[in-house]
Amino acid sequence: MAKNNFDVSGLKLTHAEKQMLLMLYYDVWYEANKFSTLEQAILEIGRNKYLVEEIVELLTLLLDNIDYMELPITLPYIQPLMVHSRYTRDQVLAAFGKSLYNYKYPSREGVVEIKEINTEILFINLIKSAEDFSPTTMYDDYAISENLFHWQSQNSAGPDTPKGKSYINHQKSGKRILLFVREKATDEYRRTMGYVFLGEGILKEYYGTKPMSIVWELLEPMPHFLWKDAAKLLVG
Repeated sequence: MAKNNFDVSGLKLTHAEKQMLLMLYYDVWYEANKFSTLEQAILEIGRNKYLVEEIVELLTLLLDNIDYMELPITLPYIQPLMVHSRYTRDQVLAAFGKSLYNYKYPSREGVVEIKEINTEILFINLIKSAEDFSPTTMYDDYAISENLFHWQSQNSAGPDTPKGKSYINHQKSGKRILLFVREKATDEYRRTMGYVFLGEGILKEYYGTKPMSIVWELLEPMPHFLWKDAAKLLVG
């Protein structure tokens, strides 16, 4: 993994705060390493008073319209995300150290393994379109209940493969499986939708092969706003 390049001289920031700054950086600048340091990039945002005013107005609007409660999650490492909040893919990859200031993780796959922290992130779309997915990646992913989520692995995984065994034995090996779910890739205005962090999943059952079907038990019930749409998909 590329070496991180945090330069926040004069600021006493926690590791989680630095991760949040990196999330903000990718929200605004999109590409890696556009300035000499992350600090310089954040200061450049602050110099644009119109952008800062818009950010403050947007945050005020969003805070006034929150209709769910975000929850903390206990993991054996530091990360800033909260369960049931919505995040972009770039934010998630920055939060878990996969993307750094001078390196943006390039993969767009639905599964991202982070071996350094023994964690696997599942990016899941409830509604898949032919425009965004090929016939071989139209996996059958849906919520069974507020606490159970059915997910299909990549086509190469089976109970006898190394990847399949890593799912089956994930508790024994201490591997964390984290689910990020969104309704679909884009909304009615063609804007990319963020993923809702459902937290940690524990394997409850599995069947089939290449792909494997796995039922993950969520440690926290799915938020109502997402469960409502997921339940509609389940019944038809």
